Amino acid sequence: MIRNQWYAVLETKEVGRQPLGVLRLGERLVFWRDEEGRVVCLQDRCAHRGAALSAGEVIGGAAGLRLRCPFHGLEYDPAGKCRLVPANGRAAPVEARFRVGRYPTHEAHGLIWVFWGEESRAGGPPRFFTDLGPGLAYATHQDPWDAHYSRAIENQLDVSHLPFVHRTTIGRGGETLVDGPVVKWLDADRFRVFVFNRRDDGSRPRKPAQIPVDPEPEFHLEFIYPNLWQNHIARSVRVVVAFVPVDETHTILYLRFYQGFLKTPLLRDLVCRLAMPYNRKIVHQDRRVVVTQVPKRSELNSGEELFQADGPIAEYRRRRRELIEAAR
Repeated sequence: MIRNQWYAVLETKEVGRQPLGVLRLGERLVFWRDEEGRVVCLQDRCAHRGAALSAGEVIGGAAGLRLRCPFHGLEYDPAGKCRLVPANGRAAPVEARFRVGRYPTHEAHGLIWVFWGEESRAGGPPRFFTDLGPGLAYATHQDPWDAHYSRAIENQLDVSHLPFVHRTTIGRGGETLVDGPVVKWLDADRFRVFVFNRRDDGSRPRKPAQIPVDPEPEFHLEFIYPNLWQNHIARSVRVVVAFVPVDETHTILYLRFYQGFLKTPLLRDLVCRLAMPYNRKIVHQDRRVVVTQVPKRSELNSGEELFQADGPIAEYRRRRRELIEAAR
């Protein structure tokens, strides 16, 4: 994983007042909400004897809400500082060593991000796709993969696997020859991919520089580092995925289907839910292959032999390596 990045890790509806323990980014984390409803993220390990704080409870008091350890009752504030060691009595000051690590959080667009790294480097809030306005309703499905998150991301940037992995769904038609694809960087950490697959007629694929993308085709892919992807199918139809790193060998896809062609509240929500089985079928076709890849984690120089159609994957790996080195 890349340090010093904002990662989307949960949906808003998953975190309430009582603690939620999850494995994210290779760490046991506990999430809860303070008295103002803000999301708190702490390391899920009491400083005293290592018990999971997520097995405890959030309690109220004159000094605000605190997370109480289930083992010996130590109470932690939203900053991760222990405010009470019951065995020492309420009159006793608590030494500074009794604290747990915390990560900054941000909540927007129905998602919860954590800044995984040095808090002083968090900067502004995390970014999301700017063209997903309130006119688009969505439904969400969580899909667990036994794969590193980088492999799952690369799969969604891979334009040449469609007629093989998805030959019964979105890859019907046998369009095996790949012109381009064209990668357009919007800034240092966001790019779009324009796809031009066609049937093999005996000609050579066009180079990316030979393909005009001005004006931009409506159908395209977009990626925001470190873990957000969008399939811009049409103005009113999108698929968005947050590739949530669990650990080095597990990922959860927070898969969303957006639509804006139906506006009636009940009907629009029903359509979003009805679209999810088909979207699950597609990602399960991907998952069947991706979990077999070795090595598990993607690397810039992994010994794999790439070809022209892998341009988006090569670009993803290059920038990912730069961000890893910068974090070091």
